[in-house]
Amino acid sequence: MPLDAITLSALAKELNSGLEGARIDKIQQPERDMILFSLHGREGKQKLLLAAGTGNARVQLTQASFENPAEPPMFCMLLRKHLTGARILSVTQPAHERVLKLALETRDELDRAGSKTLIAELIGRSANLVLTDGEGRIVDCLRRMDFAGDALRHMLPGMFYRDPPPQEKLPLLESSAEERQTMIDAADKSRPIDKWLLESFAGLSPLVCRELAFRCEGDWTRLPLLLDAFVESVQAGELQPCLYCDGKKPVDFSFMRLTQYGDSLRCEVAESFSALLDSFYAGRDRLEQQRRRSHELMKIVRTLRDRQQRKLIARQSELEKSEDREELRKTAELIAANLYRLKKGDTRFTCQDYYRDDCPEIEITLDPLKTPQQNAAAMFKEYNKRKAASEHLTKLIAESEEQLEYLNSVLELIGAAEGEKDLNDLRRELVDTGYLKPAGGKKQEKSKAQAPLRFRSSDGMEILVGRSNLQNDELTTKLGRRTDYWLHTQKIHGSHVLIRCEGEAPSDKTIEEAAAVAAWYSQGRDGGKIPVDYTMLKNVRKPSGSLPGKVIYTDYKTVMVQSDEELVKKLRV
Repeated sequence: MPLDAITLSALAKELNSGLEGARIDKIQQPERDMILFSLHGREGKQKLLLAAGTGNARVQLTQASFENPAEPPMFCMLLRKHLTGARILSVTQPAHERVLKLALETRDELDRAGSKTLIAELIGRSANLVLTDGEGRIVDCLRRMDFAGDALRHMLPGMFYRDPPPQEKLPLLESSAEERQTMIDAADKSRPIDKWLLESFAGLSPLVCRELAFRCEGDWTRLPLLLDAFVESVQAGELQPCLYCDGKKPVDFSFMRLTQYGDSLRCEVAESFSALLDSFYAGRDRLEQQRRRSHELMKIVRTLRDRQQRKLIARQSELEKSEDREELRKTAELIAANLYRLKKGDTRFTCQDYYRDDCPEIEITLDPLKTPQQNAAAMFKEYNKRKAASEHLTKLIAESEEQLEYLNSVLELIGAAEGEKDLNDLRRELVDTGYLKPAGGKKQEKSKAQAPLRFRSSDGMEILVGRSNLQNDELTTKLGRRTDYWLHTQKIHGSHVLIRCEGEAPSDKTIEEAAAVAAWYSQGRDGGKIPVDYTMLKNVRKPSGSLPGKVIYTDYKTVMVQSDEELVKKLRV
């Protein structure tokens, strides 16, 4: 759900008390609609996240880590110029609005004191971050609104900032019991209660309206007392950061306990509203960032995969046509054996098929424009052509199947990529294997490759996971020792996993944990139990000339495991 005004009021109060006097040490922009402040204050080092994306707009303290782009965007550079070293004076919320204002004490290049305000407008598709000076003029904003569009508000550098226009609805928290009763008496009782509440009062989200309607059980006479109790509870500050989960997956959150979900969702009360938002958005942000970053590369590889698939189908079809070549050879030999009976211009003749036991008579069609010898020679030629094609197509089909398997493995690795660096490694791999051309048509300098993902088993053994097919090869052929253990999901694409044994045999628990990691970094991540093969590295070899990631292994055992995200996070180093 979007961050509603009541939840935002509790968050503003929480941030105001925790961030007063905190200094902004570092400013980053990991995503186009996300700013991250590294703060130092009474509570020590903290990170303040300001997000202005559609569906994820919020301001919160966060424990999450973010990968920064190689070049900081212009808005980030501007914030660094004006706000690095600034102190937060207060965090406030205009009444009933989904807006937060951070009042900041700044110093310019000549060490003169000044003030700035960073405004976070968290309003659906209009979400924005705006920096204003001490006079209220806009220094710049994340999304400029010029006069070319149909926006109701225009925001450009140099203009005075104006608050969002107020809603033409009665603020519920400022209304009296008499005003609410009057509105309820005049309401159209045939309408759903939640729709009426949403259209009549400012400050309520659709979720809260549905909850109030659910508690009324459709009875309008119960609504006045329910609204009185709700307003009294919110004004008294009786707000709880409640997270609602379907199993382990966060589904919704609110500042109050919800009854509309019954037992279908589990309620977890977070320690703070920032922690609530961290729990709710962390997974969503990671998936959205991953989808956004990988979209272009995923599209390219899918195009290559689909092209290879079409080639494979065409070659298999051609191979099927060449399968009847033996019948063609037999027909040519029967013509050659009966040349004494034939003359040019014959269109067909009957002879005995001596290739069959009972030597039945068969009819053979001829080309009347050719002599009998030319008919036989043409069939022998076509036979040899189909025979050569069959041998060639068999090799091409094997190559196509190998390339198709490789491209599918790359698609799986792109889906599991954790950041831009992982995607860059995969781009370089595709350039090295000839599937992509270097950017700009020039050979790029090789940058330092990332290290494999590292995990530590409960028994203390190191577990390494390849981030790309090239790194999978490196794990298998260079980094590992012959006595180390190697794991891979059975018959599905996934990363190569290596247990560094240091001469000791891994315990069953370590093997199960490494297998769970292999299952997580595989095509079967979201499935049920997955078979994972494991063997000593000495039993694994890479075929000569094969594509990256391709290996053959023997003398293996198989363990059935469930991919477990919590276990993977726990073991991550």
